Amino acid sequence: MGATGEVEVALLNQGREDEMEVYGYRWSLWKLSLVAVATVCTGGLFPLVLYWLPAVNIRVTARRCPLRQAQLLLLHTKDEFGNWFRVRVKTLEQELAPVDESVPDVNSVKPAQVSDVGNDEIELLQRSHHQQEQAKYFDHQHVKYLWDPATHNFVRLRGLEEGVPCWVFHQHFGTGITAQTQQYRRVFYGYNEIAVKVPSYPRLLLKEVLNPFYIFQVFSVGVWMFDEYYYYATAIIFMSFISVFSSLYTIRKQYCMLRDMVSAHNVVDVTLLRGGTSGWETVASTELVPGDVINIPPGGVMMPCDAVLLNGTAIVNESMLTGESVPVTKTALPMNADSIPCGVPYSPEEHRRQTLFCGSHVLQTRFYGGEAVCAVVVRTGFSTTKGQLVRSILFPKPIDIQLYRDAVCFLMCLAALASAGMVYTIVLSIMAGEKTEKIVVETLDIVTITVPPALPAALTAGIVYAQRRLKRQGIFSTSPNRINICGQINLVAFDKTGTLTEDGLDLWGVVPIQDKKFLAPVQQISGTGDMVVAMATCHSLTRLGGELSGDPLDLKMFEATGWILEEPTVDDRTKYDSIMPTVVKPPCAGAISTEDTDIDLHGFEVGIVQQFPFSSTLQRMSVVTRTLGERHMHVYCKGAPEMLATLCAQDTIPEDFLLILRGYTRKGFRVLGLAHRRLESKVTWHRLRSISRETIESNLEFVGLLVMQNKLKVDTISTLEELQQAGIRPVMITGDNILTAISVARNCGMVAPCSQVIVVDANFPHNGRPASIRWNLSDDTSPLADGDISGECSKTYDLQPYHFAVCGRSYSVLTEHFPDMLPKIAVGGTVFARMSPDQKTHLIEALQNVDYIVGMCGDGANDCGALKRAHGGISLSALEASVASPFTSCYPSITCVATLIREGRAALMTSFCVFKFMALYSIMQFSTVLLLYSIHSNLGDFQFLFIDMFLILSLAFTMSLAEAWKELTLKRPPFSLTSPRLIVSLLLQVVIMVGIQVAAFLWVRAQPWHDAWHPNLDVCGNQSVESNNASNNTRLYSDENNIRTFENTTLFFVSSFQYIFGALAFSKGPPFRQPVRRNCIFLFVLLMLPTIILILLFLHSEFLSHFFELVCLPLTWRLCILLMVVINFILSYCAENCLCDQSSSASSFIFPISASHNHPQIPAQESIERRGCWSRMVASFGLPQHTCAHYKRLAQELQVDPDWPPINTTTLAQASADSIQITLP
Repeated sequence: MGATGEVEVALLNQGREDEMEVYGYRWSLWKLSLVAVATVCTGGLFPLVLYWLPAVNIRVTARRCPLRQAQLLLLHTKDEFGNWFRVRVKTLEQELAPVDESVPDVNSVKPAQVSDVGNDEIELLQRSHHQQEQAKYFDHQHVKYLWDPATHNFVRLRGLEEGVPCWVFHQHFGTGITAQTQQYRRVFYGYNEIAVKVPSYPRLLLKEVLNPFYIFQVFSVGVWMFDEYYYYATAIIFMSFISVFSSLYTIRKQYCMLRDMVSAHNVVDVTLLRGGTSGWETVASTELVPGDVINIPPGGVMMPCDAVLLNGTAIVNESMLTGESVPVTKTALPMNADSIPCGVPYSPEEHRRQTLFCGSHVLQTRFYGGEAVCAVVVRTGFSTTKGQLVRSILFPKPIDIQLYRDAVCFLMCLAALASAGMVYTIVLSIMAGEKTEKIVVETLDIVTITVPPALPAALTAGIVYAQRRLKRQGIFSTSPNRINICGQINLVAFDKTGTLTEDGLDLWGVVPIQDKKFLAPVQQISGTGDMVVAMATCHSLTRLGGELSGDPLDLKMFEATGWILEEPTVDDRTKYDSIMPTVVKPPCAGAISTEDTDIDLHGFEVGIVQQFPFSSTLQRMSVVTRTLGERHMHVYCKGAPEMLATLCAQDTIPEDFLLILRGYTRKGFRVLGLAHRRLESKVTWHRLRSISRETIESNLEFVGLLVMQNKLKVDTISTLEELQQAGIRPVMITGDNILTAISVARNCGMVAPCSQVIVVDANFPHNGRPASIRWNLSDDTSPLADGDISGECSKTYDLQPYHFAVCGRSYSVLTEHFPDMLPKIAVGGTVFARMSPDQKTHLIEALQNVDYIVGMCGDGANDCGALKRAHGGISLSALEASVASPFTSCYPSITCVATLIREGRAALMTSFCVFKFMALYSIMQFSTVLLLYSIHSNLGDFQFLFIDMFLILSLAFTMSLAEAWKELTLKRPPFSLTSPRLIVSLLLQVVIMVGIQVAAFLWVRAQPWHDAWHPNLDVCGNQSVESNNASNNTRLYSDENNIRTFENTTLFFVSSFQYIFGALAFSKGPPFRQPVRRNCIFLFVLLMLPTIILILLFLHSEFLSHFFELVCLPLTWRLCILLMVVINFILSYCAENCLCDQSSSASSFIFPISASHNHPQIPAQESIERRGCWSRMVASFGLPQHTCAHYKRLAQELQVDPDWPPINTTTLAQASADSIQITLP
């Protein structure tokens, strides 16, 4: 608070994922004046720094003030990244006065008194209007925030998606809004469009060149130009232009693709119900605002907004949003008389089956009594579901990539090294009496040498190559930077249905009930009994183009009955009390034997008059039907058997219900329950609409079980075995029954036959009893029939002795009442069943919180949140919903997971190799230049060009071409550039190569023929010039910068070979990448470059010597250089392979190896012996090898805990203390 009590700092979006702090600022004239002075003094560098640092920018140009007076705002995200944003405060001109002067409270208003319920934003503008203020707001990432004078804070502009009771949509918004009200609301909401603005090339160019990397490039080119390295500087400028414009083309192309993707529903014609007496009129969809009532035509439409359905039903294809290609049925928002006056608040998530989302395609609508199917607009523009998806693409959440953070730290170390070199150069030049101009140029030149400008491009190359390889294998990436992260994945979560198992379900059988007892299962069923009618009506099937369409499970169930589904015309509506339902009827085959008696089925029809869609939260769906000629209506319900059992009368449930259910689920079947209820005759269609779903779905009669068979995919077992062999833990997250999930986990090898499964059964507090967890040992049987369990366990790759199985309800209890237990469950849990989409996302976060690098594989339906949250989410759906997932496979097979991890490991190892090589190159060139500076010499322009362009770039870009190794192994690539192996490896190479350079430098100066070079000096014994041409030669070989020296030529040849040796030493092969001999282009470069250097060394050419500013060396000295080069190669090769794992030994450096030594069952001592020299050295000295990952430390602690895992015990929660464990008999 300020001195006057006004707010200077506040929270935005409190409790949400995008929570931010907001600080108020006003322009400061004296600060702006100082910034102008600093800009002039630094030659424009100071504004660049402010551009890169928005928090510093606003603090040095403005002063803090209360938010009410702010002209600028500083936003600080509260996530782990802590990003800063600077935004301007704008004003809304109040040219239109609001129609309604008062906005009553939603919870206190009566239906007849509603004026503008639920529109908090209009109330904000009214408050500002009454206080004679302009309405202030700001935009951030296409979200508008309005100033609220009552709370002294900015609030997010919302539509009707929060705080509006369901009945309000029917009794108030159903009549539409007037044109004046619509124009007034448009002041706030703007036009209804998801406008993806494609930036112009100049704007993109300005943003690209202001990147610190390109600014450093400009600085380097300026230094080189001033130092007369024209050719090298020109080459860098040419390459930078190519890099910049190719990047601009790619970025702009992505913007255009995104714009084209959303343009299909940006502007469409809609029929709008205008309030007052205007009636229906056709307008452009961009005119829509929240509260408008639109007509959904019978032939369908592409939805331009989010809208809630008021009446009728709609068949919608939501594949663009959910990845589910099966059309879904949307029903009208219920109006519950029992809920007035408080009302059930509308929520797009809770009422998904009543909401038409922007971007979805309405295929057709059904209407009743000739009425139009209407919907109320609840969200527009970027606030819609589609808009939020586009926003997530335009403004993706930053990725915390360890490699890049380490790279920045390493560059800082190189900058420190450059600083030491600068001091050395300055001291040396001053002692030699050099001119100030030359001292400055040479000092700055050290910086451009030590910090490699080509490093970002070289690192990007490996990722680009990996992305292309993934594309060839049918895996597409929208976030290439995550490929490296996938190389570190150590846990993969799988959806079950459609991912581990086949998409389609086969009806295995039906288990009917008679006299409160289960009968024997039957594969074929007929008649008109409750069981058959339930199977024929309790679904969401529809006819599209004459073909049945809908959920595959519903299709199989309906086809098993043999009945016919019809969607009657309007002329048939009189049969069913002026409504036009979907009709199902048995085939007309005369008299057919049923469960009861022989009935003539001619004319037997059942109309589905009301449908309550399937809800993953409720775990059921239901329909209300009426048989033609009957007065009573019937309710049929289908869903999870456990859930239906709670809704049925207990006297209709067989005593052995749980026993029979477990018997089927243990065998891997998917089991659904069916229930029935006969409604009273007084319940008519009109009264039915006012009865709540909970009331209708109560006091049911359980009629039987529907047993579906879901087979494993062909490659599921082999892929999971490959992951387990590589030490990657598989986890199942499904919405299916927990016992079915356990059975599938055993059958696919996720849980070994010899491993125990502990079912975590948690309960919420009830009747004064605290929340509790019951740890029950699962009584499921092994899928192996008469097999040797111990023998099979010796072959399995799952060595985990126990696995936790958790259902969605228990998971909710754990997160709310046992948060300290959740990390332990995350470490030992393998099966998570009956999980809602939000719970899947939360579980991914819980696994990440214990330091797992998590991959997620799903079929795209209900998995979008988890796919986005995981480090490496891969969708098996190639539909447009896959934009929410970093990776998408066009093949519905989980083999893509192993492929992605293999390519990720190869890309990550390539990044390490390239970074080490570029760092070595910088230090080597730094060493070469410092040695030459000591004799007031330097490398020549074309020498720099040959090394940097011809040698370094060709090596860096071709060594990245190595493809991924053919199999996953237990060994993982290093996680960080600060890994001891990487650091010691680089330092050893530096010591060896710098030592060779110093030795060559001192040795050449000690030669008897060594002298200051001049054109007439001949140490090669091939004098080719005459004395009378001496003056011409002197003029021809003018060497003002003292480039042509014996030291320069010697170091040029030695360092050129060293760069090649460094690339060869760092080019790792198996177990992450293919061996060098498989990288044909790199192998060609490795052979070509030494050949060219040897030609330059031994084949003396006047032209080449003049071009590269080399001097002729005696043959004996050229042989000495070759000897030093050979020694350098042997030392570098041996040092690198001594420090690497056995998989990178001399035998595997060129030739491939087998991964059999990485078998996860190798004992601990043998595992240590098979590690590299570094690990063996640490182990031999008894030094502790600290485990950084939280899940590893936790697993080690639990391994020595005698009370873990708990079996047949109960854990109770306490409010103010840790949970206690009580052993029950």
